[in-house]
Amino acid sequence: MMKRNYKLLLLVLLLAFASCSFTTKNEDPNKDKLLIQLITYVLENGHFNPQDLNDNFSEQVFNDYLEQLDPFKRYFYASDIEEFEAYKIELDDQIKAYDISFFNLTHERLLKRIEESKDIYNDVLSEPFDFSKAEDFSTDYGKLTYATSKKEMKERWRQQLKFSTIANYDDLLSDQENAKKQNLPSESSAESTEKSIVDKSKAELEADARDATQRSLDELYDFIDDRQRKDWFAVYINAIVEEFDPHTFYFAPEDKDRFDVAMSGNFEGIGARLQKKMDAILVNEIISGGPAWRQNELEVGDQILKVRQEDEDEGINIVGMRLDDAIKFIKGPKGTDVTLTLKKVDGTVEDITIKRDIVELEETYAKSSTVIKDGKKFGVINLPKFYVDFEDYKKRNAASDIKLEIERLKAEGVEGLVLDLRNNGGGSLQTVVDMGGLFIDQGPIVQVKTAGEPKEVLRDRDKSIVWDGPLVILVNELSASASEILAAAMQDYKRAIVIGSKQTYGKGTVQNVLDLNRMVRQSSNGDLGALKFTTQKFYRINGGSTQLEGVKSDVVVPDRYSYIDIGEKDQENPLEWDKIDAVDYNVWESYYDYDATIAKSKERMANNEQLKLIDANAQWVKKIRDREMYSLNYDDYKKALESNEEESKRFEKLSDYKTNLTFQSLPYEMKLMNKDSILKEKRERWHVSLSKDVYIEEALNVLNDLKMTYEIKKVATSVKN
Repeated sequence: MMKRNYKLLLLVLLLAFASCSFTTKNEDPNKDKLLIQLITYVLENGHFNPQDLNDNFSEQVFNDYLEQLDPFKRYFYASDIEEFEAYKIELDDQIKAYDISFFNLTHERLLKRIEESKDIYNDVLSEPFDFSKAEDFSTDYGKLTYATSKKEMKERWRQQLKFSTIANYDDLLSDQENAKKQNLPSESSAESTEKSIVDKSKAELEADARDATQRSLDELYDFIDDRQRKDWFAVYINAIVEEFDPHTFYFAPEDKDRFDVAMSGNFEGIGARLQKKMDAILVNEIISGGPAWRQNELEVGDQILKVRQEDEDEGINIVGMRLDDAIKFIKGPKGTDVTLTLKKVDGTVEDITIKRDIVELEETYAKSSTVIKDGKKFGVINLPKFYVDFEDYKKRNAASDIKLEIERLKAEGVEGLVLDLRNNGGGSLQTVVDMGGLFIDQGPIVQVKTAGEPKEVLRDRDKSIVWDGPLVILVNELSASASEILAAAMQDYKRAIVIGSKQTYGKGTVQNVLDLNRMVRQSSNGDLGALKFTTQKFYRINGGSTQLEGVKSDVVVPDRYSYIDIGEKDQENPLEWDKIDAVDYNVWESYYDYDATIAKSKERMANNEQLKLIDANAQWVKKIRDREMYSLNYDDYKKALESNEEESKRFEKLSDYKTNLTFQSLPYEMKLMNKDSILKEKRERWHVSLSKDVYIEEALNVLNDLKMTYEIKKVATSVKN
């Protein structure tokens, strides 16, 4: 269905381009201008919500582009910005005319300022920092004004470099103190042990810390120097296209190659997806089954500070580095180790080592388990993503696998089912429709709207029901796209109780990737890359969009992401929430009392001590992440670190939580595990995790309550009749 719409869109665009005759061999050899011509045409004619290229649009591009070029305001001067502002409301006209004079001006000036900054940072780092001085530093770079003089610019660099160096200084001093504690000599070996410990003075450690900052900057500038004009132009192009929505993105040729690899499912590296936010490289997804997932220490929200290869003594600082460049260090051959220095979600800093590998796709597939709760057997199914074989839908997909797991669980006599969609970022739309049909007799599952076309209602037309018993769906803030569609449909039908975050991610849009080379005939400009752009929007069967608002859980439970800006609503330029007409559908008829069960669960959750501690931890994490002022006086800096560390101790018992639940693999998998020790280890780890999971525990309580209300209502109905 979605593939057909995409092909139709592509055909329309190709026909339009044929009539426009974008032949570039002789007419326009300028690749930069051609890219703007192609991209603006595609977005104007193919994007779900085309933008008016007006003065307001121009101003947004202007501001976002300069912020991406110089987020710390340590290159451009106020005089540069004043000169650039002549173009502030002219960019829309330049874009329409394929004029790149603004880019040319900013690009040339940036290269000049970057070259000048080398002398500044070398000069600053040639002198010791005074960590005894009372001085504060703000990391809220957005509130900074541009420097008006070289003196002011040098002072800005001094503060930023002192902030970097004080962290290095603390690491070195802490390492030295820890080494002394761990090597406390006995009386007989005191002399020899003391000689083995290098006891550096604070002045020497400060010099070493400055040297580490120097090396990090030198490495960063090596990458900056290697960047070509086309790399900088891609930044400008994306400043334009990202005004349309956060999921519209231009892939330069090299980026497109990486995207193709990612979409094919063949990952070689650590198995994590990253994003750039200001100067930070953040983890935004752990790929199920990958090395990071198996190592089980890297988490969504972690910031990667440094990367160290197995044959190196020191790591490379990637703070402020371009995302693509940082990824080059993190990726690597299968079997090699990479050590990441992380700033964890709670503000602590630690090193973890991951052995690179190829992601095992098997772990992206559905898996299930049984568990006994209050004398009843229940089933738990975990679905990491809505997968499909695009070459052959019938070969293997999430819906057919879930159907098979349900049939296996039914054979084991389960009386209720938990479908775990936490951290599920979505996937194939068709699998959602088919999966929804497993739980209802037939009817609509989702509505899809393409700009300028009538809405399309995707329905389950199979009258058979695979599971008609109690159903709970678990979600969190990272449940997105296809996950939200399924949860929303089951919620609208009153077919399932949704337990989880206040709302899911809120991505209610569909994107397609267009190879720009297909748009041009006889091009002599080489590879033009590709454009990912938003073409459609999802709507619930009740008419509401899942965009921005996501799915609101029937029973809201706190988690560590509760107060972190992590959803669609926190992205730049998201499409708005809206509503269309509902479609006709019949609420599920059963003896289950959903309202009474939800009320009982809410009361239970409000009194759950583990959840209260989780909520307190989430609020503390928010406070740590939002901190902007730091002391550059070492004593005060250290006190703040120690205070955070002490405060974090009250949350250590979070990991001690255990239930009395025991989870069991299905018979077919038990046979496989007898021959596959790796699979056995994976399932054992999953079962241990489930046994410590307060959300799974509550999901099972809800299933039990639903069973109880079923018996009560059934008896009451029988008496009445």
